Amino acid sequence: MSETVFPPDRMAYWRSHAWLAVIAMVGAMGILWVTGNPHVWTGAIGGLAAIGLRGGYLMSDEMTRVWKLGDTTINGPYQQIIPLADVAELNRLGSTVQIVTHDGHKYLIKYQPDPGATLNAIERAKV
Repeated sequence: MSETVFPPDRMAYWRSHAWLAVIAMVGAMGILWVTGNPHVWTGAIGGLAAIGLRGGYLMSDEMTRVWKLGDTTINGPYQQIIPLADVAELNRLGSTVQIVTHDGHKYLIKYQPDPGATLNAIERAKV
């Protein structure tokens, strides 16, 4: 089996941040409304600005986190090595695939353009 590479996808990254922005905007507006602030609409601007700044700031780092699936291991950024035999569970969380080992360690392969295909590739390699 050749090595399969799972690089992060820029569009999946921004889609995830768009959803975070919606949640932040609604949450900030809700907090302002509950506290009686007459300018509830400013929560939407604050939530959008916060997530937009976060997304812009972290993108260069997140786009370098490439995972590789080999014959017997999954190799991640920062010298993370997960033996396929240790993979107990695979979960899909939006554009992310979560790997849970038998020891309970959890790893995230984030911002996948097709997380279902990533999950299936790992499942096939485990067999």
